[in-house]
Amino acid sequence: MSLLMASVLATVPISAINLPEKSVILLENTVQQSTQNDLSQVVSPAKITPPEFVQPDITTSSAIKNKYENILRKSRDKIQFISSPNLPELKDTQPVTEVVQNQESTEEFAQSPHPPDSDNPMSQVTSVSQLQDVQPSDWAFGALQSLVERYGCIAGYTDGTYLGNRSISRYEFAAGLNACLEKINDAMPAVVTERSRSAGYAYANNKINTVNNEDLISLQRLQGEFKAELQQLQQRVEAVEKQTSELQSNRFSTTTRLFGQAIFSVQGTNSPDVDLFPRDGVPERQGKTNLTFTSSAQLTLATSFTGRDLLLTGLSAGNLGSNASLLSSNMGRLGFESNTDNNLVISDLSYRFLASNNLGIVVGTAGVNPINTFRGISPLEGSSDGAISLFGQRNPILSIGNGSGGIGFDWQISDRISLQGVYSAEIPNFPGDTKQGGLFGGRYTAGAQLSLAPTNNIDIGVHYLYSHSPDGLLGGGIGDSQLISPFADPTAFDTQAIGATVAWRINPNLHLGGWGGFTSSKPSNLSGSVETTNWMVFAAFPNLLRSGNLGGVLVGQPPKITSSTLPDGFNFPNFSDGGTAGGRSDTSIHVEVFYRAQLSDNIALTPGLFVIFNPDHNAANDALIVGTLRASFRF
Repeated sequence: MSLLMASVLATVPISAINLPEKSVILLENTVQQSTQNDLSQVVSPAKITPPEFVQPDITTSSAIKNKYENILRKSRDKIQFISSPNLPELKDTQPVTEVVQNQESTEEFAQSPHPPDSDNPMSQVTSVSQLQDVQPSDWAFGALQSLVERYGCIAGYTDGTYLGNRSISRYEFAAGLNACLEKINDAMPAVVTERSRSAGYAYANNKINTVNNEDLISLQRLQGEFKAELQQLQQRVEAVEKQTSELQSNRFSTTTRLFGQAIFSVQGTNSPDVDLFPRDGVPERQGKTNLTFTSSAQLTLATSFTGRDLLLTGLSAGNLGSNASLLSSNMGRLGFESNTDNNLVISDLSYRFLASNNLGIVVGTAGVNPINTFRGISPLEGSSDGAISLFGQRNPILSIGNGSGGIGFDWQISDRISLQGVYSAEIPNFPGDTKQGGLFGGRYTAGAQLSLAPTNNIDIGVHYLYSHSPDGLLGGGIGDSQLISPFADPTAFDTQAIGATVAWRINPNLHLGGWGGFTSSKPSNLSGSVETTNWMVFAAFPNLLRSGNLGGVLVGQPPKITSSTLPDGFNFPNFSDGGTAGGRSDTSIHVEVFYRAQLSDNIALTPGLFVIFNPDHNAANDALIVGTLRASFRF
């Protein structure tokens, strides 16, 4: 299943590619296996959800239950066995000092006098000499010898060691004490035998040595001291049993897991003056948007039929649209936009499976594109918990082609090298004009990414994409994505894009990185070409002020046409001044800060702000300021 953990959550760093769970396209996040295998045995639920959902693993409660049942499996209803009126009542018992308060390791001490079992390496321990780390010169040798050889309890751990210098918690001590109480409970007939013999009665010989009154008095003190711990363990087991029963009764499916997220947000911008026709440097209009309150939701069904495959079905709805038309610039777009007019749409319908142990395949009519196929490098990627701007999510060349359906692969070449590839069409189901849609018509993209982890704390992704556009639009949605003058007839373009993304984890609380991209586009029936560049540097601050929080600072340049050599009248940078050849004379700079406060495992609140200086690569435009408050709920 290692290959089922590599691409659904593209935002996870790849530096741990040398570990099994970072291997191929089919999953960076989980599913449930078939009825014979629990989902948690396939992949951790924290590794399944597109794009960034997190699901608590219900099987954790089963592990906790087993941990406490291991201690208590023979101790229930045994706690009151020393209640004989013949024993003196004890008072003023000093409490035992708690050695380790926070350590709740609950390994049970082996109990030697059980019937021999070849599968139990400690079943034959009947003498202290069989313990590897106990010597006759040890100060507690006599006490240990009495416990093991006289009463048959506290015989050590299952690896044949006693670990006498290791600190234990009160719970471990309570478990060991209970083991001794049980053994002495079995030996109680010996006490009766001795007393009965003195009264003239005859009984069969007892199996072990006689228990004397001094031992019983000491044990009664210990039992009273640790009674609270044993009762607390009992209560914990009962609580875990109740929780497990409730989770099992409400389990969604034995083969399908349900994940979801909802985003509520408030956002607004300033009202910058806009030079709509950049030829005289005079603004013609004012960009303005209202303060809005919006929401979006996404549900994902992850189904596994064999444990080595995954069918993803994503449903989404939302009402947050782009502000580009009102601002005359697409540079103020948010990373969590989802405008479906609140209608439910299929956002992902893909099937992922293993072709071999190190090769995964994905095919689908929705959700198959470079973003969902290539392994994520940036730690700030994620619509619900990453950067707030669309430009801050990832290298924008990965969005070229606006792909939806197609086929892809993820090949784990070695521990530190993997290769992903994808072919994706924008409208693969369109049966009409081949220039507008279809699997090999309209807008489509083919690309590959080489993912490298040269060290354990550095991730590198090298990207290459080829894209065909029937209308001169790259489809990236940020910066200069239009290649030809709006006054010219639409023309098909073929684009080649190269770029790279790097992330460096300096320490657990500081990550640095960045990306750069270059595109070269040539028209099908015109001379010349159009070239663009973009770049970004960022700093991420995980666990800022509190564990689970995330701060981010980003500075970059959105895609910019640096050269356009099409015939006069066709070039976009100077479209309002005759469309002559040349690139953009000014440069936009994007500056962003955000802080995600993780209020709980399922709720996060993210205030953020970004400023675009010289929007639309035009110094005549006022700076654009976008602020937002994003609340994310994940389940």
